[in-house]
Amino acid sequence: MSKPEILQIAPMLPIVTDQLDKMFTLHRLWEASDKDAWLTEHGARIRGVAAGGHAGVDESLMARLPTLEIIGAFGVGYDQIDAKWAGEHGIVVTNTPDVLTDEVADLTIGLLLSTVRQIPGAERHLREGKWPAGNYPLTASLRGRKVGILGLGRIGKAIAKRLQAFGLPISYYGRHKQDGVEFPYVADPVELARQVDILISVLPGGAATEKLIGSAVFEALGSDGVFVNVGRGSVVDEAALIEALRSKTILGAGIDVFADEPNVPAELIARENAVLLPHVASATVHTRNAMGQLVVDNLVSWFDGRGALTPVPETKAAAEKAGKK
Repeated sequence: MSKPEILQIAPMLPIVTDQLDKMFTLHRLWEASDKDAWLTEHGARIRGVAAGGHAGVDESLMARLPTLEIIGAFGVGYDQIDAKWAGEHGIVVTNTPDVLTDEVADLTIGLLLSTVRQIPGAERHLREGKWPAGNYPLTASLRGRKVGILGLGRIGKAIAKRLQAFGLPISYYGRHKQDGVEFPYVADPVELARQVDILISVLPGGAATEKLIGSAVFEALGSDGVFVNVGRGSVVDEAALIEALRSKTILGAGIDVFADEPNVPAELIARENAVLLPHVASATVHTRNAMGQLVVDNLVSWFDGRGALTPVPETKAAAEKAGKK
């Protein structure tokens, strides 16, 4: 019996590629000299897709893979995949939740502290030999602050748990109020920003959240406010963020995700009151390997007839329907 044929859109970790190569007939689309011609000739045989990084899987690509059953996405966010179209056409999309939750939450706390206490600036002060001439200026503090979390999912809750150890009051915004959550719910991002002075976004990307965080939010957050984003860059109006930092509408920002990664606006890079990271919240060997393994496990489980392990909400019905066959 022939092995199912899997299409890998872009390079992925060896833990993914090596295993898929052994268990399936694996095709590396990025190596094709003419991708369009390759899809025309071979697309009808592809039953699974492994999608990593920013490799998009849109309607036009899926339509060229008429026997496609499942897409294994590397990451919690999957806005680069048209999951709605996939679900409507019986294609299951999986992501890699849970395995990166603690890593991202840990980094979020580090990014928050780095922003409030200006850790990168203090280190530069020492390394550039400025300490003998004078101490680094006093910084802001976490003391007496209130925190608002935009998006209280798995990662948001893990961040909240860590912040509780600092004794900081927490409230949150999301699509709806969650049962069994002890933190106050605020139904509007601007109002949440008005009530707090630290705002942390863990919001997913997509049309519903695009540029949700803009000038109104930053103005509400205020001149002592700190904004941190570890969710998706698309949720922020970056021009508004740059202006808020430039005009000191807010005190500072810690950003790990950007709208056009890996391209970061020069105006944002120039801001001394911003701590910027190259999307590294889950970037440890341990966690990235766990994410890669879950991509593999989803594909193996599906083609073994045991169903998808972590289908996304938009395609859960398709996964359940397939499991009843």
